[in-house]
Parts: sequence; C-alpha cells; structure tokens
Amino acid sequence: MNSNLFNQIFEANIKKYHIKNDISAKLSSVYEEKSIEYLLDKKSWIDTVQWHLEDVIREPSIDPEKALIFKRAIDKSNQERTDLVELIDDFFFNEFKNLKPNSDAYIATETPAWAIDRLSILNLKIYHMKEESEREDADNEHRDKCAFKTKVLMQQREDLSLAINQLFDNIKQGKSIIKTYKQMKMYNDPSMNEFLRKDK
Repeated sequence: MNSNLFNQIFEANIKKYHIKNDISAKLSSVYEEKSIEYLLDKKSWIDTVQWHLEDVIREPSIDPEKALIFKRAIDKSNQERTDLVELIDDFFFNEFKNLKPNSDAYIATETPAWAIDRLSILNLKIYHMKEESEREDADNEHRDKCAFKTKVLMQQREDLSLAINQLFDNIKQGKSIIKTYKQMKMYNDPSMNEFLRKDK
C-alpha cells in the first residue's frame, strides 16, 4: 500500500471521467466494493465531479436559481467527500491497529486519508493544468505559463507522494501514532444549524 497505487487510481479515474465529462455521470468502478481501491476510486470521482461543479457555478451569467442548485450539489459533495475520507482513515486504522507505537512516537499533523485527499486534488490540478498547456485556442504565453505550473505541480505530487509513503513507514515502524479524527461538521446537522431547524 503506497502512493504509487493511489496516483495510478486517481489518474485512471480522472481520465475515465473526462471521456464523457458529465457531472451527472455515476461512478462505474472496476474494484470490489469496500476495498481500499474502491474507496479511493470513489473519492477521486467525487473530487472530479466537484471540480467541474465549482467551474460551472462561477459562470458570470449563470441563472441564480440554477446556481443555487449547483451550490446545494457542492455542499452535498463536500459532505460525501468528508465522510469518505473518514472511511479511508478507518480502513488504515484497522489495518495498523495491532501495531504498538514506540514510547517516543509522534502524532502527524494530518491523518493518512487527509494527506491522500490532497494527493487526489493534486492529480486533478495536474490534469487540468496540462490540458491548459496544450490548448490550441490559447496563445503561447498562456501555454508556456501552464506548462511551467504543470512542472511545479508534478514536483509537489512527487514530494507529497514521498511524504505519504514515509508516514506509512513511520506508522509500521512504530515511529508515528495513527489516529482517526472526525471533522464534526455542524452546518449539515439540523440539531446544530438553526436554519435547518427552521425548516422542520
């Protein structure tokens, strides 16, 4: 289990989405449901759809009613993304639950799944920045800038991929403590958001 596999899943998923490039399309995964590969595949699909929802809602002339529909879809997607990240962390926690950390083990600033979340987004940035660098209707200056940014993003992905692998190695060697953290989102909970309570 390492970042090479994660990147392969993310790259394949992003390419698959762009065959139809349809925000209403549903994931058709080749992986067994509940496997870590399936969870990562689903995670990437949610991120990719949301990427395009975020683009659409920024259209200056968008109809306000249509914008609200997209905003609701983005909110729903954000909640699904958070829930899925927590499921992925649960998977890794169970995977390593029998490992005993060293007495001087450290707690990382983020969990494996939240680091993988950033890796998923980086893969999306790379795909779309590379796409911009190859746009035939753009001028050379735009393409050159985007080609440079693609190289920077590729380096960032390489660094983050290494950091994720190092985190897993440290967990396995007892140097780092693995914990799961819940995001405790309040705005989707009717018991905590007064505006949701008003609709009841």
